[in-house]
Amino acid sequence: MLSSTRLSHSIHSLRSLSTLQLVYSEHGDPSKVIRPSTVSLPSSVPCGQVRVSWLAAPINPADINQIQGVYPVKPPLPAVGGNEGVGRIEEVGSDVSSFKKGDLVIPARSGLGTWRKMGDHSVDHVNPSTAYRMLKDFEDLKEGDTVIQNGANSGVGRSVMQICKIRGLKCVSVVRSRDTGMDELREELSELGSTTVVTEEEMASKMRGKVKARLALNCVGGRSSLFLAGAVAKRGTMVTYGGMSKQPLSIPTAAFIFNDISLRGFWMSRWYDEGNTQVCPSHLFLTETKRRSGLSCTETWLIDSSFREDSNG
Repeated sequence: MLSSTRLSHSIHSLRSLSTLQLVYSEHGDPSKVIRPSTVSLPSSVPCGQVRVSWLAAPINPADINQIQGVYPVKPPLPAVGGNEGVGRIEEVGSDVSSFKKGDLVIPARSGLGTWRKMGDHSVDHVNPSTAYRMLKDFEDLKEGDTVIQNGANSGVGRSVMQICKIRGLKCVSVVRSRDTGMDELREELSELGSTTVVTEEEMASKMRGKVKARLALNCVGGRSSLFLAGAVAKRGTMVTYGGMSKQPLSIPTAAFIFNDISLRGFWMSRWYDEGNTQVCPSHLFLTETKRRSGLSCTETWLIDSSFREDSNG
């Protein structure tokens, strides 16, 4: 026979499921405020929610900034870290019809908290989604057009070059120089879709005046944005979506006067908040069944962990 203690434990195990997550209860240095925490999930998923096993979740600069408290999106504390990831639906609540067990999903909004093994989420990406929207919304890019980007070794940068490859766009990728492994990095980014991979120093010297891009994507700012803006073709556009150097933009005067370039800004969270539901349904997740609507096609390219062409995208 079971003792009362063992019986109580057995009943508790039937009613709940334990899972590990990375939580912060205050803003600050991530290495000091992030703590592992084991929490219990109910045995059945509440109405209006889905249970997701998080298969992979990256660490991005926005995640760090969010934990530090300097990012515009601040989840209520305590919060689970992580804005991006790929998950699999394990179970759905009784009134959820838009998802089914086994669906692969990515977050459609930041602040979801993906640094966990499993979680229950209400049904109401970020790097691939950001890349897709910037390539889609600012210039009418045609096959053969050139896109230039700095911070190219970032998550967004890698997404940009893969989408460029799918769409037949030339992609000039600017990266920081490194003492070792530069040749390997050039080869890796070229395989992903970059037409040319150059360092910031090379961009300022031997590549100067040789690139005429319809679209420039800036996530660094400072001196790097100076050379990027100088590579924009006449009446082209430079979109800023980050400022990793923490320096203000530097824009050459000639780019304005003689090339009439445009400077724009992009923030994925604002895109959602402004009600762009005609392109992407206002859910916390995007599934394969919604791949034909706007940015959700990036989820299709990501299902097998690598971008691939979607003829309907």
